Amino acid sequence: MSATKDVADIPDVRLIEEQPKDVYSLDSQSTHQIAARPGIDAEVAEFFATLAPDASKSDKPIVIDDATNQRLRWMIHKRVLVVMVVTYFCQTLDKGTMNFASIMGITTDTHLVGQQYAWLTTCVYIAILVWEFPTNRLIQRFPIGKYLAFSISAWGAVLACSAACTNFTGLVIVRTLLGIFECVCQPAFVFLSTMWYTRDEQALVIGSFYSMNGFQQCVGGLIAYGVAHIQHAKLHNWQILFTLLGCLTFIWGIFVAWWLPDSPMRAKCFSPEDRILMAERVRKNETGIQNREFKLYQAVEALRDPIVWSVTLISFTNGLPTGGLGAFSNLIITAFGYTQLQTYLLAIAQGAVIMAALFSGAYLSKRYGQKLVLAFIYTLPNIAGTIVFLCVPTTSETKVGLLIAFYCTQVFGAVAVLNLAVMSGNVAGRTKQVVASSLVFIAWATGNAAGPQVFRANDAPRYTKAFVAHIIIYGIQLAAIIFLRLHLMRQNQHKRRAQSLNETSVSGEDSNEHLDHKRAFEDLTDRENPDFRYVY
Repeated sequence: MSATKDVADIPDVRLIEEQPKDVYSLDSQSTHQIAARPGIDAEVAEFFATLAPDASKSDKPIVIDDATNQRLRWMIHKRVLVVMVVTYFCQTLDKGTMNFASIMGITTDTHLVGQQYAWLTTCVYIAILVWEFPTNRLIQRFPIGKYLAFSISAWGAVLACSAACTNFTGLVIVRTLLGIFECVCQPAFVFLSTMWYTRDEQALVIGSFYSMNGFQQCVGGLIAYGVAHIQHAKLHNWQILFTLLGCLTFIWGIFVAWWLPDSPMRAKCFSPEDRILMAERVRKNETGIQNREFKLYQAVEALRDPIVWSVTLISFTNGLPTGGLGAFSNLIITAFGYTQLQTYLLAIAQGAVIMAALFSGAYLSKRYGQKLVLAFIYTLPNIAGTIVFLCVPTTSETKVGLLIAFYCTQVFGAVAVLNLAVMSGNVAGRTKQVVASSLVFIAWATGNAAGPQVFRANDAPRYTKAFVAHIIIYGIQLAAIIFLRLHLMRQNQHKRRAQSLNETSVSGEDSNEHLDHKRAFEDLTDRENPDFRYVY
């Protein structure tokens, strides 16, 4: 008898979709047999077998209606999303301190020359590049909440120690350690999104924590503005900034260790009934909850998958301009003719633009379900702003127009959010997710590491060569987006044809399909699972 037939004959915890996307059902008679399923994580199997009978006192299915689903979602927001948002804010703020310190005198006080300042940003991303796969494997292997909390406190301590540096060597050491500890954030948050949220919620969730890239510009600008007014202190202003933010981050890490549950199975802060329903909420994702076993065949499949390489390429093309503009934005704005204090305040408007792009991209993705179309559209303002940089000279009459063009180049964050949502929604199998996530964030780190290097000191203050490179990168990104959308549409057509279902080319999810989701927790890859549908 085939493995597929055996699985189909076993009674199952299954999803009943009487209404699209918001009605769920649990059959309690199957939970003791779920451990016999191939690929089921032992903790997941024990969780269902132990708690599901307590969650269902009768033979009638438990239905999650809209009100209950909303209640569960807000409970998850309070415990999980709040941690992701605040942690990412701390990460972006801590990482951005070097940008603010650049006009607080750190280059003079630590005797930086030539490209040494640029290398202080590059070394962070080189560390991320080297440590990305190990940290993804540790996320898969260890309790994610505890590992995340340790990393937060560690990078807070490292940031505070940065204030003691007096030369380039010391700064390189602490910045490299900062990259090692900080690189846990994004892959951990992607895994938390797939563990706790449905696919149609993930873009907004990712957009919420990613929006902190913009919010830190607002808050960081105000903090830097306030610190810059401190006079006659024993510490330099940039040393005060590093010490303050590092200590606050260290304390936050301790709180996260207490507050964030590692998984629905270990979330003792929720009732057993709610934990079962929270796990059932994500069944239709077809990406499972967790699996600690490293499966070589899934890793090989990831390395051969055009989807994985497409999102990896988009991550690189999005990261290269980000890295350069993130490190040199204040220097660029100052070169337009604005004062140091004006530059700090203009960073608030820059942050507002980034947040608007991120939230609008996430909202429109949820509203229309067209992630890659939106990614294409959100690339266009970056191209327009870069062309203005290349064509318009710097004068007192053009500095406002150049500032607006600079703000246009800050829309890139929306593409990053949409790309992560595409990856989290289209890669199934925990080991395959580990490899895909590693590649995506290695590409992101590579782009961010290379980004500051295209801004050459001898090309200041307009950095014409850097913006020419950006134009080329944006063109590659548009081509990758088009290819990925066409490929995903084609893969869905193949899956529907294999199941003798009507083909559709309109969207990734067809509400008229009533899939059983019987194998959602079996740790199958998106290619193996016949019920998996790609979203784009």
